[in-house]
Amino acid sequence: MKKISILLIISLFIGNSVYSQGLSESIKKKFTVGADVFTDIWVGAPDNIDLRTIHQGATAFGMFNFPLGGEESLTSFSIGLGVRSHNMYSNSRIDDIKADTITFTPIPDDVIYQRSKVNLVYLDLPVEFKLRFKNGFKTTIGFKAGWAIDSKEKYVGDRYEEYYGNQYDYTNRVGVNETTKDIRQLEKFSYGPTLRIGYKFISVYGYYQISSVFKRNLGPDMAPISIGLTITPF
Repeated sequence: MKKISILLIISLFIGNSVYSQGLSESIKKKFTVGADVFTDIWVGAPDNIDLRTIHQGATAFGMFNFPLGGEESLTSFSIGLGVRSHNMYSNSRIDDIKADTITFTPIPDDVIYQRSKVNLVYLDLPVEFKLRFKNGFKTTIGFKAGWAIDSKEKYVGDRYEEYYGNQYDYTNRVGVNETTKDIRQLEKFSYGPTLRIGYKFISVYGYYQISSVFKRNLGPDMAPISIGLTITPF
């Protein structure tokens, strides 16, 4: 699913010049296609784990625009669809992804690893109100609800759990690249407000997720705050 999201974002820029040439200005005003590139601040993450500074994520989206007050109005209402991907990088792993309750346990300090993360992908339904100014500046206030369509934990590093009752065997290091899919303790729905302030095709982007990532009492009460940039080629 991550590869699909990346391909969607790349296609926005590869196909923009060709697609735009075949559209009239009036048609372009009715549609917006764009991408958010952001990092997440994970609120409510367990105190016993350390998080990486940057948690890169991305969204690809398309919107239908409806002018408020006539075709030449600078105010519009928009509704659309998007695919959103979040990552949480840490020094921990989920004890048992199929257990009733999610628990994050730090990786032992003496274990060598390259990456440990949780990836969440949502299908979004965004709605927005946009105010444009004649000088090119614009402000967009919105809200979106998402449906969880993919989730996984990924670990790249030395295997350590199976040696001598969790005791790491330095003489027999075994590197692994493990991906475990379908975190069933997730809340299926996510939702929260969005804000964009920008100039022409680029904006500063913010999203505050009100809903928790995990179901009540089945995991940490945590959620992302996303901060980044939005690019709208048209």
